[in-house]
Amino acid sequence: MSRAPLTDGHGRRIDDLRVSVTDRCNFRCQYCMPAEGLEWLERAELLSFEEITRLVGLLAQMGVRAVRLTGGEPLVRRNFPDLCAMLARIDGIDDLSLTTNGYLLDRDAAALVAAGVKRFNVSIDSLQRDRFFEMTRRDALPRVLDGLHTLAAQPGVGRIKVNAVALRGFTEQELLPFARFAREHPFEVRFIEFMPLDADEGWTPESVLSGEEIRTRIGEHFPLVEEDREPSATARTYRFADGAPGRLGFIDPVSHPFCSDCNRIRLTADGKLRTCLFSLGETDLTAPLRAGASDDELEVILREAIWRKELKHHVGEPGFQQPARTMSAIGG
Repeated sequence: MSRAPLTDGHGRRIDDLRVSVTDRCNFRCQYCMPAEGLEWLERAELLSFEEITRLVGLLAQMGVRAVRLTGGEPLVRRNFPDLCAMLARIDGIDDLSLTTNGYLLDRDAAALVAAGVKRFNVSIDSLQRDRFFEMTRRDALPRVLDGLHTLAAQPGVGRIKVNAVALRGFTEQELLPFARFAREHPFEVRFIEFMPLDADEGWTPESVLSGEEIRTRIGEHFPLVEEDREPSATARTYRFADGAPGRLGFIDPVSHPFCSDCNRIRLTADGKLRTCLFSLGETDLTAPLRAGASDDELEVILREAIWRKELKHHVGEPGFQQPARTMSAIGG
């Protein structure tokens, strides 16, 4: 069945969905959550695989084509590859991707690729073991790198990106090691500006290491050539001028917001629809879903919420208010 395409009140076509499958995580990254962790959702509060599949299927009928699975850490959700296979079978979903911290990739890489996950983002904030521990509070870098290379060796695996959150006072030492890593492997290393979604609320504009500064520093050692940006793409990508393999990507939501052509919505693990990463409000889908709402009734709820999608976020502007949910509870 086909339904009218989704658009918001600013004329943007919505075709990209981020789905958080859990708020739990086996890391405690400083830019995300406290060392002691957070209060997790109860199991009954989580959308079931069948509920997620129903909502994604309905949104696919309204033109959603790309689905990215996130957390928390999605691989801690029991039988997670089964959900991937269920979503991959939905008519119209032609881009199923995953963001993970990589800790369980060595275990799950083959099952995830077989289930139909086409693209992977693996979060690695340092290539130095002691500094990785400092940022994540877990001594896990060797295991994550093993998982990354296990994934890369899978027949039929798609594009793999390595994500690093850029924090001033920390990431400067990582720039050249990551650039060399990208030159030696067929990965796209992406630097993501630190955003105010940390549980400790320690974010300040001064804590952001901007993409422009990173590009300048790396470019002094390895000249870069910018590639064409796809409409609604979050990252600006660069190749190495000398033809070395790999790519660098820069996601600059603080210094250079890309809200004007944002095509994304988010579904939290407990079934709340968020129309912006920084939304102060959200729309409950769990209650109507479990009360027996029809697809037509859910469509009305979805369209009304998406029509009100924010024109832009206001990070760094006077009066900006950080959302109550942190990144781990929203989904990246």
